[in-house]
Amino acid sequence: MRTAGPPALLLVLLGLVTIAEPNFFSTTALAVVTAQALPILLLGLGQMFVILTGGIDLSVAAVCSLGTVILAQTIGATGPLAILITAAATAAIGALTGLLTTIGQVPSFVVSLGALGFWGAIALALSGSTTIYIDANYGAIFWLSSVTFLSMPLAVWLGLLVVVAIWAFMHYHPRGNIFHLVGLGERAALMAGIRTRAVRVVAFALSGLFAGLAAIVLSSQQQSAAPQLADALLLPAIAAVLVGGCAITGGIGSAWKVIVGALIVTVLRVGGSVAGVDPNYQQIVYGAVVIAIVVLTLDRSKLAIIK
Repeated sequence: MRTAGPPALLLVLLGLVTIAEPNFFSTTALAVVTAQALPILLLGLGQMFVILTGGIDLSVAAVCSLGTVILAQTIGATGPLAILITAAATAAIGALTGLLTTIGQVPSFVVSLGALGFWGAIALALSGSTTIYIDANYGAIFWLSSVTFLSMPLAVWLGLLVVVAIWAFMHYHPRGNIFHLVGLGERAALMAGIRTRAVRVVAFALSGLFAGLAAIVLSSQQQSAAPQLADALLLPAIAAVLVGGCAITGGIGSAWKVIVGALIVTVLRVGGSVAGVDPNYQQIVYGAVVIAIVVLTLDRSKLAIIK
Protein backbone atom coordinates (compact mmCIF):
# COMPACT_ATOMS: atom_id res chain seq x y z
CA MET A 1 0.00 0.00 0.00
CA ARG A 2 2.83 2.40 0.85
CA THR A 3 4.57 1.66 -2.46
CA ALA A 4 1.78 1.59 -5.03
CA GLY A 5 -0.98 3.47 -3.21
CA PRO A 6 0.36 7.07 -3.37
CA PRO A 7 1.25 7.05 -7.12
CA ALA A 8 -2.14 5.47 -7.89
CA LEU A 9 -3.91 8.13 -5.83
CA LEU A 10 -1.97 10.86 -7.64
CA LEU A 11 -3.00 9.47 -11.03
CA VAL A 12 -6.65 9.30 -9.95
CA LEU A 13 -6.57 12.91 -8.72
CA LEU A 14 -4.91 14.08 -11.93
CA GLY A 15 -7.60 12.30 -13.93
CA LEU A 16 -10.42 13.89 -11.93
CA VAL A 17 -8.94 17.39 -12.18
CA THR A 18 -8.36 16.95 -15.91
CA ILE A 19 -12.01 16.00 -16.38
CA ALA A 20 -13.04 19.16 -14.49
CA GLU A 21 -10.48 21.33 -16.31
CA PRO A 22 -9.17 19.90 -19.64
CA ASN A 23 -6.42 22.54 -19.82
CA PHE A 24 -4.86 21.35 -16.57
CA PHE A 25 -1.94 19.74 -18.41
CA SER A 26 -0.97 22.92 -20.24
CA THR A 27 2.59 24.11 -19.64
CA THR A 28 1.32 27.21 -17.85
CA ALA A 29 -0.87 25.22 -15.46
CA LEU A 30 1.90 22.69 -14.76
CA ALA A 31 4.34 25.51 -14.04
CA VAL A 32 1.89 26.95 -11.51
CA VAL A 33 1.30 23.56 -9.86
CA THR A 34 5.01 22.75 -9.54
CA ALA A 35 5.75 26.24 -8.20
CA GLN A 36 3.06 25.79 -5.52
CA ALA A 37 4.29 22.28 -4.72
CA LEU A 38 7.93 23.30 -4.25
CA PRO A 39 7.67 24.98 -0.79
CA ILE A 40 5.57 22.04 0.42
CA LEU A 41 8.16 19.63 -0.99
CA LEU A 42 11.06 21.41 0.71
CA LEU A 43 9.27 21.56 4.07
CA GLY A 44 8.27 17.92 3.62
CA LEU A 45 11.85 16.83 2.89
CA GLY A 46 13.04 18.41 6.12
CA GLN A 47 10.13 16.89 8.02
CA MET A 48 10.95 13.49 6.46
CA PHE A 49 14.32 13.27 8.25
CA VAL A 50 12.69 13.89 11.63
CA ILE A 51 9.83 11.46 10.98
CA LEU A 52 12.30 8.80 9.82
CA THR A 53 13.88 8.92 13.29
CA GLY A 54 10.45 8.54 14.91
CA GLY A 55 9.95 12.21 15.85
CA ILE A 56 8.00 15.14 14.45
CA ASP A 57 8.79 18.83 13.99
CA LEU A 58 5.74 21.04 14.44
CA SER A 59 7.83 24.23 14.30
CA VAL A 60 8.94 23.85 10.68
CA ALA A 61 6.38 26.29 9.21
CA ALA A 62 7.04 28.93 11.90
CA VAL A 63 10.79 28.60 11.28
CA CYS A 64 10.13 29.01 7.55
CA SER A 65 8.14 32.22 8.19
CA LEU A 66 10.97 33.48 10.40
CA GLY A 67 13.38 32.60 7.59
CA THR A 68 11.55 34.92 5.19
CA VAL A 69 11.89 37.75 7.72
CA ILE A 70 15.61 37.08 8.21
CA LEU A 71 16.12 37.03 4.45
CA ALA A 72 14.22 40.28 3.91
CA GLN A 73 16.15 42.08 6.64
CA THR A 74 19.59 40.96 5.47
CA ILE A 75 19.33 40.88 1.67
CA GLY A 76 19.51 44.66 1.29
CA ALA A 77 22.93 44.85 2.93
CA THR A 78 24.43 41.49 2.00
CA GLY A 79 22.85 40.57 -1.35
CA PRO A 80 23.24 36.89 -2.27
CA LEU A 81 24.98 36.24 1.05
CA ALA A 82 21.56 36.59 2.68
CA ILE A 83 20.66 33.19 1.23
CA LEU A 84 23.48 31.55 3.20
CA ILE A 85 22.66 33.59 6.32
CA THR A 86 19.01 32.48 6.19
CA ALA A 87 19.85 28.82 5.62
CA ALA A 88 22.47 28.82 8.39
CA ALA A 89 20.13 30.56 10.85
CA THR A 90 17.22 28.18 10.29
CA ALA A 91 19.53 25.14 10.41
CA ALA A 92 20.86 26.36 13.78
CA ILE A 93 17.28 26.82 15.02
CA GLY A 94 16.45 23.26 13.98
CA ALA A 95 19.58 21.92 15.68
CA LEU A 96 18.60 23.74 18.89
CA THR A 97 15.19 22.04 18.82
CA GLY A 98 16.94 18.71 18.33
CA LEU A 99 19.29 19.36 21.25
CA LEU A 100 16.41 20.23 23.56
CA THR A 101 14.66 17.04 22.50
CA THR A 102 17.62 14.70 22.92
CA ILE A 103 19.47 16.20 25.87
CA GLY A 104 16.32 17.05 27.80
CA GLN A 105 14.71 13.72 26.83
CA VAL A 106 11.48 15.57 26.06
CA PRO A 107 9.15 14.28 23.32
CA SER A 108 9.73 16.09 20.03
CA PHE A 109 6.02 16.88 19.83
CA VAL A 110 6.20 18.96 23.01
CA VAL A 111 9.49 20.73 22.21
CA SER A 112 8.56 21.56 18.63
CA LEU A 113 5.10 22.74 19.69
CA GLY A 114 6.74 25.17 22.09
CA ALA A 115 9.24 26.15 19.40
CA LEU A 116 6.35 26.87 17.03
CA GLY A 117 5.01 29.55 19.35
CA PHE A 118 8.46 30.87 20.31
CA TRP A 119 9.86 31.34 16.80
CA GLY A 120 6.52 32.62 15.56
CA ALA A 121 6.67 35.34 18.21
CA ILE A 122 10.29 36.15 17.27
CA ALA A 123 9.22 36.55 13.63
CA LEU A 124 6.42 38.93 14.71
CA ALA A 125 8.83 40.97 16.81
CA LEU A 126 11.53 41.22 14.12
CA SER A 127 9.06 42.20 11.39
CA GLY A 128 6.96 44.54 13.49
CA SER A 129 3.97 42.28 12.77
CA THR A 130 3.85 43.50 9.18
CA THR A 131 4.76 42.39 5.68
CA ILE A 132 8.25 43.36 4.49
CA TYR A 133 8.57 44.00 0.77
CA ILE A 134 11.91 43.13 -0.80
CA ASP A 135 13.18 45.83 -3.16
CA ALA A 136 16.91 46.21 -2.61
CA ASN A 137 18.91 43.33 -4.12
CA TYR A 138 15.75 41.40 -5.01
CA GLY A 139 17.70 40.18 -8.05
CA ALA A 140 19.65 37.88 -5.71
CA ILE A 141 16.56 35.64 -5.42
CA PHE A 142 14.49 36.87 -8.38
CA TRP A 143 15.94 34.23 -10.72
CA LEU A 144 14.63 31.34 -8.63
CA SER A 145 11.00 31.89 -9.56
CA SER A 146 11.22 34.06 -12.67
CA VAL A 147 13.88 32.38 -14.83
CA THR A 148 12.53 29.24 -16.48
CA PHE A 149 13.95 26.15 -18.15
CA LEU A 150 11.61 24.01 -20.23
CA SER A 151 8.76 26.23 -19.00
CA MET A 152 9.50 25.39 -15.34
CA PRO A 153 11.06 27.83 -12.81
CA LEU A 154 14.70 27.13 -12.02
CA ALA A 155 13.74 26.63 -8.36
CA VAL A 156 11.71 23.55 -9.36
CA TRP A 157 14.70 22.02 -11.15
CA LEU A 158 16.96 22.78 -8.19
CA GLY A 159 14.39 21.10 -5.93
CA LEU A 160 14.55 17.98 -8.11
CA LEU A 161 18.36 18.01 -7.89
CA VAL A 162 18.07 18.13 -4.09
CA VAL A 163 15.77 15.10 -4.16
CA VAL A 164 18.23 13.21 -6.38
CA ALA A 165 21.09 14.11 -4.02
CA ILE A 166 19.15 12.85 -0.99
CA TRP A 167 18.22 9.64 -2.81
CA ALA A 168 21.84 9.08 -3.90
CA PHE A 169 23.10 9.60 -0.34
CA MET A 170 20.55 7.24 1.18
CA HIS A 171 21.02 4.63 -1.55
CA TYR A 172 24.78 4.59 -2.05
CA HIS A 173 26.47 6.06 1.04
CA PRO A 174 27.47 3.47 3.67
CA ARG A 175 25.68 5.53 6.33
CA GLY A 176 22.80 6.55 4.11
CA ASN A 177 20.22 4.52 6.04
CA ILE A 178 21.23 5.83 9.43
CA PHE A 179 18.00 7.83 9.92
CA HIS A 180 15.95 4.75 9.01
CA LEU A 181 17.88 2.60 11.49
CA VAL A 182 17.25 5.00 14.36
CA GLY A 183 13.55 5.09 13.51
CA LEU A 184 13.22 1.33 13.17
CA GLY A 185 14.82 0.64 16.54
CA GLU A 186 16.75 3.30 18.45
CA ARG A 187 17.91 0.91 21.18
CA ALA A 188 19.22 -1.60 18.62
CA ALA A 189 20.92 1.22 16.68
CA LEU A 190 22.57 2.44 19.89
CA MET A 191 23.86 -1.04 20.66
CA ALA A 192 25.23 -1.21 17.11
CA GLY A 193 27.41 1.81 17.82
CA ILE A 194 25.28 4.52 16.20
CA ARG A 195 25.25 7.84 18.05
CA THR A 196 21.48 8.07 18.01
CA ARG A 197 21.26 11.42 19.79
CA ALA A 198 23.56 13.02 17.24
CA VAL A 199 21.50 11.54 14.41
CA ARG A 200 18.31 13.01 15.83
CA VAL A 201 19.94 16.44 16.24
CA VAL A 202 21.12 16.29 12.61
CA ALA A 203 17.59 15.35 11.53
CA PHE A 204 16.17 18.46 13.21
CA ALA A 205 18.99 20.60 11.80
CA LEU A 206 18.10 19.37 8.31
CA SER A 207 14.47 20.16 9.01
CA GLY A 208 15.50 23.71 9.87
CA LEU A 209 17.75 23.93 6.81
CA PHE A 210 14.98 22.92 4.44
CA ALA A 211 12.63 25.35 6.18
CA GLY A 212 15.16 28.05 5.30
CA LEU A 213 15.30 26.89 1.68
CA ALA A 214 11.50 26.97 1.51
CA ALA A 215 11.61 30.51 2.97
CA ILE A 216 13.97 31.63 0.20
CA VAL A 217 11.68 30.16 -2.47
CA LEU A 218 8.57 31.74 -0.92
CA SER A 219 10.25 35.15 -0.69
CA SER A 220 11.33 34.83 -4.31
CA GLN A 221 7.78 34.01 -5.39
CA GLN A 222 6.11 36.71 -3.27
CA GLN A 223 8.86 39.36 -3.38
CA SER A 224 8.11 39.85 0.29
CA ALA A 225 8.40 38.37 3.75
CA ALA A 226 5.87 38.06 6.55
CA PRO A 227 5.90 36.59 10.07
CA GLN A 228 3.09 34.17 9.17
CA LEU A 229 3.81 33.68 5.47
CA ALA A 230 4.35 29.91 5.71
CA ASP A 231 2.18 29.08 8.72
CA ALA A 232 -0.57 27.56 6.57
CA LEU A 233 1.93 25.07 5.11
CA LEU A 234 2.45 23.04 8.31
CA LEU A 235 -0.39 20.57 7.72
CA PRO A 236 0.27 20.26 3.96
CA ALA A 237 3.97 19.53 4.63
CA ILE A 238 3.18 16.82 7.19
CA ALA A 239 0.46 15.45 4.92
CA ALA A 240 2.93 15.31 2.00
CA VAL A 241 5.31 13.13 4.03
CA LEU A 242 2.63 10.76 5.29
CA VAL A 243 0.52 10.56 2.13
CA GLY A 244 3.67 9.81 0.14
CA GLY A 245 4.16 6.62 2.14
CA CYS A 246 6.47 7.56 5.03
CA ALA A 247 5.44 5.89 8.30
CA ILE A 248 4.70 8.20 11.24
CA THR A 249 6.38 5.67 13.56
CA GLY A 250 9.67 6.10 11.71
CA GLY A 251 12.09 4.00 9.71
CA ILE A 252 10.18 3.99 6.40
CA GLY A 253 10.35 6.72 3.77
CA SER A 254 12.32 8.33 0.95
CA ALA A 255 12.64 11.63 -0.87
CA TRP A 256 10.76 10.26 -3.89
CA LYS A 257 7.80 9.42 -1.66
CA VAL A 258 7.74 13.01 -0.44
CA ILE A 259 7.63 14.27 -4.04
CA VAL A 260 4.56 12.14 -4.71
CA GLY A 261 2.97 13.31 -1.45
CA ALA A 262 3.68 16.98 -2.22
CA LEU A 263 2.10 16.61 -5.66
CA ILE A 264 -0.97 14.89 -4.18
CA VAL A 265 -1.42 17.69 -1.65
CA THR A 266 -0.94 20.37 -4.31
CA VAL A 267 -3.33 18.72 -6.76
CA LEU A 268 -5.88 18.53 -3.94
CA ARG A 269 -5.49 22.28 -3.42
CA VAL A 270 -5.65 23.12 -7.12
CA GLY A 271 -8.38 20.58 -7.80
CA GLY A 272 -10.46 22.01 -4.99
CA SER A 273 -10.15 25.48 -6.49
CA VAL A 274 -11.06 24.17 -9.94
CA ALA A 275 -14.09 22.38 -8.51
CA GLY A 276 -15.14 25.53 -6.66
CA VAL A 277 -14.47 24.22 -3.15
CA ASP A 278 -14.12 26.95 -0.54
CA PRO A 279 -10.39 27.30 0.38
CA ASN A 280 -11.41 27.39 4.06
CA TYR A 281 -12.30 23.70 3.78
CA GLN A 282 -8.82 22.72 2.60
CA GLN A 283 -7.49 22.50 6.15
CA ILE A 284 -10.36 20.13 6.94
CA VAL A 285 -9.24 17.93 4.05
CA TYR A 286 -5.60 17.97 5.19
CA GLY A 287 -6.56 17.15 8.76
CA ALA A 288 -8.77 14.27 7.67
CA VAL A 289 -6.06 12.96 5.33
CA VAL A 290 -3.38 13.06 8.05
CA ILE A 291 -5.62 11.20 10.53
CA ALA A 292 -6.57 8.58 7.94
CA ILE A 293 -2.99 7.97 6.85
CA VAL A 294 -1.73 7.70 10.43
CA VAL A 295 -4.43 5.14 11.18
CA LEU A 296 -3.41 3.11 8.13
CA THR A 297 0.38 3.32 8.53
CA LEU A 298 0.88 3.32 12.32
CA ASP A 299 3.13 0.46 13.42
CA ARG A 300 1.37 -0.49 16.64
CA SER A 301 4.02 -3.09 17.50
CA LYS A 302 6.35 -0.21 18.44
CA LEU A 303 3.92 1.24 20.91
CA ALA A 304 3.21 -0.66 24.11
CA ILE A 305 0.33 1.67 24.98
CA ILE A 306 -1.70 3.84 22.63
CA LYS A 307 -2.68 7.05 24.45
